[in-house]
Amino acid sequence: MKAYATAVAAALFGASTISAFAPALTGKSLARASNAIVSQSTALSMADDEKIFDQESFIAESKEMRLKHLEEQAMFALKIACENYGNAVFPNALIAGDVVITHLLHRMGYLKDGKAKVMCVDTFHLFPETMEFLKEIEEFYGFKAEVFCAEGVPVGDKDAYDKKYGANLWKEDIEQYDKVCKVEPFQRGLKECNTDCMINGRTRWQGFERAWIDQFENAPIGGGLAKCNPIAYWTLEDTFDYIAKYEVPHHPLHAKGYPSIGDAKDTIPIPEDGSTRFVDFKFEGDFTPWLDYASERKGRFVGLENKDGSTKTECGIHVAGAEQTFDRDLWEEGKVQNIASNDEALEIMKSGKEAVIAVYAPWCQFCQGMEDEFAKYAELAGVPVYKFRGDEERDFVMDNLNTESFPTVNFVKSDGSVVKYDSEARLADDFATFEKSFEKSTA
Repeated sequence: MKAYATAVAAALFGASTISAFAPALTGKSLARASNAIVSQSTALSMADDEKIFDQESFIAESKEMRLKHLEEQAMFALKIACENYGNAVFPNALIAGDVVITHLLHRMGYLKDGKAKVMCVDTFHLFPETMEFLKEIEEFYGFKAEVFCAEGVPVGDKDAYDKKYGANLWKEDIEQYDKVCKVEPFQRGLKECNTDCMINGRTRWQGFERAWIDQFENAPIGGGLAKCNPIAYWTLEDTFDYIAKYEVPHHPLHAKGYPSIGDAKDTIPIPEDGSTRFVDFKFEGDFTPWLDYASERKGRFVGLENKDGSTKTECGIHVAGAEQTFDRDLWEEGKVQNIASNDEALEIMKSGKEAVIAVYAPWCQFCQGMEDEFAKYAELAGVPVYKFRGDEERDFVMDNLNTESFPTVNFVKSDGSVVKYDSEARLADDFATFEKSFEKSTA
């Protein structure tokens, strides 16, 4: 509980000059620290001169003072990001905090003069409303976002994505899905935009993983890219107060019960019955399920787990090591020979000669993990050893090379039949043992 209280305090008052207005964070008041409502009569007599003190008016004025301070603070951070750096880029996820930043960038003229570029990542699993909303705010504010998606796939072409990576990649391997659909396009976008300062909408209020972020920090990308978090000290209540004050265009799914919006496959309303909504710039229903500490993202990553069994709370974009994406092919040197086409693969299978073929995808962590050992095996193998990139020819490798996931290693017998290596052991000796289990054809 103490750790929870400390995180809440850091999120609420970490850099605010008006923290003296805050109530004590004790007992049951803790969970409602940011959204306490005075419902009883608040007109009190002052002891000294009998003037009337209206608590509701005081609270409203205090909130306005806080919002004004946060707004000025955020604008100052954005000024530093856009004026002091040559290529500030804002990866916009179109959630509540991001539409606030978009509005601020517009007010400051940075969208118009190009001092801040906007980029978006289309995962091909977003809600249909998301990309439509992007078009709406592009027209409203007069800018054009750079859209990035999975490598080697045209923007907006879901069929091409399914053919190359598989429609169920997120079910088969969520970490690789994140890498392919989120992290790699995100990093590629920053690189192509020549980013030297990344603007983003993370806040301390979003949870323990982010409870100590500041307005500026070095991102774990490219060896020290500057990261600007202009609304780092805002609560989600502050964010919606700002949206209401300026009637900021915001994602239509807020009106359907979603406090935060990600992929449609794992994002749900909070509460699940959709009883809390933000409609016509005001809340309907009980807003506390949205506005409590660390509640904004409760409806995100639902039902997803990390490899270690822990509950998924991040997609990988903002974590250390996120820059380690695939930017090359596998087995570019050595004895592993490349198969360039389906026809070439069929020729090898029909040649009457034995061979080993590894069906792989360069983005797959398991393929990457066996790269060195498979290369060692190929150096001493008694048959030709090949690689065939299967993520670009999924139908073919499923029909001809026993492939349902990557990597898949096959032994091609002299009669053209293909036998799958059905083991998770992927050392050089394991592959050699697999090869030796077949009787060699005679010339």
